[in-house]
Amino acid sequence: PVIQKVKRETIDETLHPVVQVKSRTIENHCNQLTLWFKNQYYIVLRAYDNGVAYRFGTSKSSEITILSETGKYTFPENDMTYWGEEHFQSADQVFYKYTSLRNLTTKNMANLPLLLSTTEGQKILLTETDLLDYPGMWIKGTGENRLCRVSPKYPKKIEQKSDRDLPVTERENYIAKTKGPRTFPWRIFILADKDADLINNQLTYVMASPSKIKDPSWIQPGKVAWDWWNANNIYNVDFRAGINTRTYKYYIDFAAKYGIENILLDEGWYKLGDITAVVPDINMKEIVSYAKKKHVGVFVWCVWKTLDNQLDKAFKEFDAWGLKGIKVDFMNRDDQPMVNFFYKIAQIAAQHKLMVDFHGSYKPAGLRRIFPNVLTREGVNGAEEDKWSWHETPEHDVTLPFIRMVAGPMDYTPGAMNNAQKENFRPIFNRPMSMGTRCHQLAMYVCYESPLQMLCDSPSNYYKEPECMEFLSAVPSVWDQTIVLNAKVSDYLLVARRNGNDWYIGGMTDWSARDFNVDLSFLPVGTKYQMTLYQDGKNADRITIDYKQTKLIVDNTYKQRIHMAKGGGMAIILKPVWRDIKKFAKFD
Repeated sequence: PVIQKVKRETIDETLHPVVQVKSRTIENHCNQLTLWFKNQYYIVLRAYDNGVAYRFGTSKSSEITILSETGKYTFPENDMTYWGEEHFQSADQVFYKYTSLRNLTTKNMANLPLLLSTTEGQKILLTETDLLDYPGMWIKGTGENRLCRVSPKYPKKIEQKSDRDLPVTERENYIAKTKGPRTFPWRIFILADKDADLINNQLTYVMASPSKIKDPSWIQPGKVAWDWWNANNIYNVDFRAGINTRTYKYYIDFAAKYGIENILLDEGWYKLGDITAVVPDINMKEIVSYAKKKHVGVFVWCVWKTLDNQLDKAFKEFDAWGLKGIKVDFMNRDDQPMVNFFYKIAQIAAQHKLMVDFHGSYKPAGLRRIFPNVLTREGVNGAEEDKWSWHETPEHDVTLPFIRMVAGPMDYTPGAMNNAQKENFRPIFNRPMSMGTRCHQLAMYVCYESPLQMLCDSPSNYYKEPECMEFLSAVPSVWDQTIVLNAKVSDYLLVARRNGNDWYIGGMTDWSARDFNVDLSFLPVGTKYQMTLYQDGKNADRITIDYKQTKLIVDNTYKQRIHMAKGGGMAIILKPVWRDIKKFAKFD
């Protein structure tokens, strides 16, 4: 490489995200170095206090074909890694295996984000952002203290086996064809001295391209009453529950009663293969009209390929019905054409003022900043696993925030009211339960970031839990401030988040019972708060639905030890009830 030009600069700006996932403002402060080389390419490097990154750029005038991209990352020691083994035809739903770099060979491939732990305990998280018109980045082992990057080749042949099963059967010898003058995705190495530092890192957002939505006022984060996980198990009603208009009116009534902003019609509302063919038992106009009268929005699920085939017709129907958003599913790839599909749907949805939840999805990689109507996405092994496997454990639950969630919001879909310890758990598809305690589930609404947060269980079950609904109806899905109180990857997380002047605290543990000091010294001096505390009951280690709700008045001097059972958790609401005006400074 022959350097032709060098530029050094400092970036110092404050960002104001449209959707406040962690905080109202985000600081973008770094040193940047740009090196221009002979042969019309350049590299940009950035150094932050909490990470380093690089990206390539080209200035060629015509279209270019990229055969491959090389990246070799060598570490000084035999570091440990949380490895999410996967393959290119993937929904990026992994469980993490803790292993050393030298145990990983070229046969081992993982998706991003990838977390490493150094011999001295620091954490390094590798991921990417600003992924546009280009395939996603994956990692392979080498059998040494080194990792190599790879990307899926461009699809040449795709076999359609069903509406959602479209495996790539043959690939080209290149990874992308793209325009010559452009920049390529940022490769980011997030650095954390403490595990807690991973939770507040926002580099995947600040390094993405700015929003393309000029007026985002219609974008409304919130919660969703969801049908699929609970298999429409509605009871104590005088109609047959199922995929029909009366059932969804029941969901709407529940949402309206508890201030849940939306409902979602998942699989079954249309005849597979034709989004415009609504099943006879569903009257979509009647459902949406009824929801609007109750101030509830309606989202619908669809398969990506069917949507792509019927793009214009589908969005005309969505407009005619008056939908608020869509959930698009089963993409299961991140080669260049699929990355472009995500961009296209986000863009068209924004034109129609629709919000988007991507399922069957690759990891977040900056699209949520470009199109903030993309509120959340899957790419995570979430609560759906409860329906068919034993893998969705409390240990997995306290691993996700330090790895997958660092890349961006995750649609884990919490809220199970039927809870079990390991020895009592059974995967039952149509009558699902979750591992861990009731408070473990409540805590997810604070610990997990998703501006479109699901309530996965049946409204009939929630009606029987008025104390839990006090929490679930109150807890927001976006935050002005986040403070991590205690954290350790795969073991536990205790986090406080503020929305307006209200604070919420969520705590989760793995299979080990723990006692935590809850210290409220971060609260403003001179303000009294009503605390509503949800904690594991005395018998939660056996009967996981056992919990205790306590209400008391506290201030910033409060400091108490609270017990979490194995697989347990805690959840707290703090609402100001009295202020010393002389000492109280209102949050802006």
